[in-house]
Amino acid sequence: MQTGKDNQQFEDIDVEQLPVSKHKLHNWTHFAGLYAAEHVAATEFVIGATFVALGAKTMDIIIGLLIGNILAVLSWTFITSPIAVDTRLSLYNYLNKIAGDSMTKLYNWANVIIFSVISAAMITVSSTAVRFVFDIPQQLDWYPNNFWFVLIVMCVGIVVVLIAMFGFKAVTEFAGVCAPWLFVMFISGAMVLLPALSLDVLDSTLPGSWHELIALGNQSIWTGIDSNGEPGIGLVEVIGFAWAANTITHFGLIDMALLRYAKKKVYGLTTSSGMMFGHFVAWISAGIMGAGAAVILGKSIVELDPGDVAYYALGWSGFVIVIIAGWSTAITNLYRAGLAAQAIFKSHSRKKTTLTVGLFTVVIACFPFVFSQILPLLTYAGLLVVPVGAIVFAEHQIFPRIGYTRYWSSFKQLKFNTPAIASWGIGLVFGFGLNALNVMSFFYLFVPTWIFTIIMYTLLAARYGAKESYPEEEQKEQEYQESISKFQDDKAELEPDPIIDRSIFTKILKVVSVVALIITLVLASLVLFGSANENNYITNRALFYKYAFICTLLYFITAYWATRRGKIKKEKH
Repeated sequence: MQTGKDNQQFEDIDVEQLPVSKHKLHNWTHFAGLYAAEHVAATEFVIGATFVALGAKTMDIIIGLLIGNILAVLSWTFITSPIAVDTRLSLYNYLNKIAGDSMTKLYNWANVIIFSVISAAMITVSSTAVRFVFDIPQQLDWYPNNFWFVLIVMCVGIVVVLIAMFGFKAVTEFAGVCAPWLFVMFISGAMVLLPALSLDVLDSTLPGSWHELIALGNQSIWTGIDSNGEPGIGLVEVIGFAWAANTITHFGLIDMALLRYAKKKVYGLTTSSGMMFGHFVAWISAGIMGAGAAVILGKSIVELDPGDVAYYALGWSGFVIVIIAGWSTAITNLYRAGLAAQAIFKSHSRKKTTLTVGLFTVVIACFPFVFSQILPLLTYAGLLVVPVGAIVFAEHQIFPRIGYTRYWSSFKQLKFNTPAIASWGIGLVFGFGLNALNVMSFFYLFVPTWIFTIIMYTLLAARYGAKESYPEEEQKEQEYQESISKFQDDKAELEPDPIIDRSIFTKILKVVSVVALIITLVLASLVLFGSANENNYITNRALFYKYAFICTLLYFITAYWATRRGKIKKEKH
């Protein structure tokens, strides 16, 4: 039987540092909503324009994004999810068992910076919508030049920080409400602006065939010519771009922080809600919206910010989508940054570290350069963390299969894991060296870097003690894990039983929210398929702007109300 002293030992440890209790695991729907909301985000407006600027062709976009995003989903499913479910730990805490305190602190600091900057960029993107509403000029310098823009960023950022502070449950709840609406609005925006492109190129409001649709894309959106007038990227590059876009979270294992709550390893497949909707449908839709807005404004797509594109695609709902899409990504990444910071400052709760990191993030968001450089940041950040993901993968998945001891560094009580730190450094030299030599496309560098680091760590770890046996330490580790499980079971018995609200009124609220989304799609379809000429198109588009915004308000009121009413209530035994 577990003693009171043992209980106190775990009571004094922050819950984020312990394996997730089996009583707090989530079903696949939670992760489908979370990934859909995170990856149908404000950055999709930017990336949609990026493919246009890079000079991709229409069929390369369709086929390349499909293949690349399938590869990304499989990476989460077979690399990230199994380790997350086995350990029930975030990467930040699990790495400490493998690589020791010194490397873990260095790595966690890197992640605090990376995810804080990503969150800051998303806050800045959300602020472009509010900027548009109040007619504040575009912020094109690296520093802010308007007081009201700074004030807007601070207000938007505070909401992000507050939601992220309340942990995984708050994040998934927010994502679950936003995800269906975000998907509907990206689809609707493309449907609303496609006639503007068709009128400009084909002199009709709707392409008459698949061939005409592809021709429209090749002539007005994905032309095959980049912004410098040179031949653009091809199918292979598009596949690599889509696969590498989230390297930091799948090959880099950052999403262990989210997937540790999954009941089953197969829930890694739920990332398809984000990849297929966000990085396939939304990227294509964003390209259409950007090109359509550019035609209406008479500008190049690369000159528009997300606020411009969203307004001309969706009207007032466009302001909402940029704000919500930016929030949904910023919240998840700030949650990750808070976890990394809490792993450094173990004596502080995750809420406190998230608040502190969040305040710095809001300050960074006031500087527009962070948004303009988001794509290079994501690319280099992915290559930076991939070697660490390779080290963890090697120790967790490969070592037990070749007779090496998992956690050997921890068993030897090494605070400085030389093989891990050396492999990380050598892996970075290898990856960035390949980039400097231009051996292959930058988008694929993470693959040989990952494999090379696995080999290096395996060879070095063997020389430092991984091949040795530690039966006594392994027994203690097993007993420790059993004690944690027993402690969590005891706590779960004291928690009240769940009671779910299944009232008629809650069901009505859910039905109304779904109907609001359906009406929005019907209105968008009317614009696309019911506009016989340009005058009809302008009339139908104005009708969509008006009633889609009403449906947006109705959806969020009813969906959030239903979520709050349907939230699990507690009742004591």
